[in-house]
Amino acid sequence: MKQKTQLKLSAIALTIGLFAGMAHADNVKVALIDPLSGSFAALGENQMRTWQYIGDIANKEKWAGEHTLEFVGFDNKAGVQDSLSQLKRAIDQGYRYVAQANGSGVAFGLVEAINKHNARNPGKEVLFINHGAIDPELTNNKCSFWQFSVDSNSDMKMQALVNHLAKNQEVKKVYVIGQNYAFGRAVSKAAKAMLAQKRPDVEIVGDDLHPIGEVKDFAPYIAKIKASGADTIITGNWGSDLALLIKAARASGLEANFYTYYAVLKGSPTAMGESGLERVKYVGVWNVNNESYKGRDLVEGFKEKHNDDLTWLQAYSGVALLSKAMKETGSTNPVDVAFALEDMELDSLNGKIKMRASDHQLQQALYVATWSKTNDTNVQLEQEGTGFGWRTEEVIPAAEAQLPTTCDMKRPKR
Repeated sequence: MKQKTQLKLSAIALTIGLFAGMAHADNVKVALIDPLSGSFAALGENQMRTWQYIGDIANKEKWAGEHTLEFVGFDNKAGVQDSLSQLKRAIDQGYRYVAQANGSGVAFGLVEAINKHNARNPGKEVLFINHGAIDPELTNNKCSFWQFSVDSNSDMKMQALVNHLAKNQEVKKVYVIGQNYAFGRAVSKAAKAMLAQKRPDVEIVGDDLHPIGEVKDFAPYIAKIKASGADTIITGNWGSDLALLIKAARASGLEANFYTYYAVLKGSPTAMGESGLERVKYVGVWNVNNESYKGRDLVEGFKEKHNDDLTWLQAYSGVALLSKAMKETGSTNPVDVAFALEDMELDSLNGKIKMRASDHQLQQALYVATWSKTNDTNVQLEQEGTGFGWRTEEVIPAAEAQLPTTCDMKRPKR
């Protein structure tokens, strides 16, 4: 009888343990608030698919332990007010994690709204993963405990770009052009300041800002650039604004070199074609044609599944960081996860990365690459079926890419 009682108690304990383990396995939904319609829809959809693709791998390989991650798109039409409406909708549906990339103006709005929500709703805090809005103020004077940036900010990228450009003595006249919003203005400011410091002999022959997502024909802007005699263009344009700018340059026969942030992203490679060969560069947090081709299996798997190019490393780092924080803390609570993310290190596709606690700005290597013909050595992976890809010119280690911050972080009580 005693033995039977003990067996029953053991069975009950085992059952309770199993149910406890099951109860602890959360499915964490992350709202991806970005454009899924309009001019920038193609980019937003590519980024969303990348998060979902990496998320599926993370779930299968249990990066977050027994927890799983699910990424759901919320179309903000690239607008601030639509983004705030989608944020409210997500919160009303129980989401406590959001992510956004396209548009620093949108990010500023989200940070402010999330700060207010979290102050008014203790116990229901929301965490924001910023994976592409890179105005430096977001991790400087406007930093927030509730925001983590997994991309490098525009000043970090401009520093790498200008340092690379400065080595080319053929650069004499530079034209700066960008979108007229927070990020575009930040790029213009940094370009002029850093060029003056690194190459005071270089002349800035133009500095234009245009409406974001509204210009359908960049021919008038290209005509101004040609008239200026510029041999080099620096632009922070992204999405259709960059693709159409490059398309207009190609149509006009402009032979200037382009130094960009986002020529690697969807649409621009097709717009460039052969005309951009050896003339277009980008600075970013990764290049698929890296020295060891790290991430090649992911690129090829994504291509097979979606017939699209995987270029958005930020999603990989974002999933890896969130997963590690949840696994290490055993919690999916945003407050616990946020504290765990501070000073977290891990190996990503671009090497060792670290989430700096002082400003929640990810510290990581940066790549400068040039549009080139594919080959059997250093440009094995093409983009968009063009027969061209990106040749790595330079890798800037994380320690050299970092910049100081003015962030005065206010942390909640634990």
